[in-house]
Amino acid sequence: MIQLSDHFTLNKLLKFVLPSIIMMIFTSIYGVVDGLFVSNFVGRTAFAAINLVMPLLMGLSAIGFMIGTGGSAIVAKTLGENEPEKANEYFSFLVYATLIGGLLFSLSGFFFVKPLVTAEGELLNNCVLYARISFASLTFFMLQNVFQSFFVTAEKPKLGLFVIIAAGVTNMILDFLFIAVLNFGLAGAALATVCGECIGGLIPIFYFSRNNS
Repeated sequence: MIQLSDHFTLNKLLKFVLPSIIMMIFTSIYGVVDGLFVSNFVGRTAFAAINLVMPLLMGLSAIGFMIGTGGSAIVAKTLGENEPEKANEYFSFLVYATLIGGLLFSLSGFFFVKPLVTAEGELLNNCVLYARISFASLTFFMLQNVFQSFFVTAEKPKLGLFVIIAAGVTNMILDFLFIAVLNFGLAGAALATVCGECIGGLIPIFYFSRNNS
């Protein structure tokens, strides 16, 4: 197993960061998969709605990347200074801050998405529908982004990769089921994304809440 305290050669560095690169790719496919199924089975207006709403959702979820990237550096530095209790305090604070912030953004987005979207008529209705369902899992998506960085700090990048792949595959399968089979339309695409993001956010919580090293 590669540890952060190891001397990193180019080969070791590539092995260590490759899971993180793949994690980023899978995190980015939510909108792509939704768009693929919606454009083929629902219609152009619904597809346009996803493209209008997705930048807003990704922009808010990027706060999770910010917290995870900066926070994991602080936690790793504190662990390196042999202060595990202090590192745990930092880690817990960052997770709680993400939870609270994510809930606030979710509620705000649910109620205020309509004036934020520059659209009208059927397109506006589709945007509001997709956004309001998607905001239900924004907190978990932010946590998923936070934990991506902390899995690296915990020297478990492969476990983080497994979580992201599980979330991405769940999204793909449910997109097919909800849209192509059950004909849930645009709501089905949003529900599939919600399920995938919940998996990406919940599994790490169970892992990090256990007694482990």
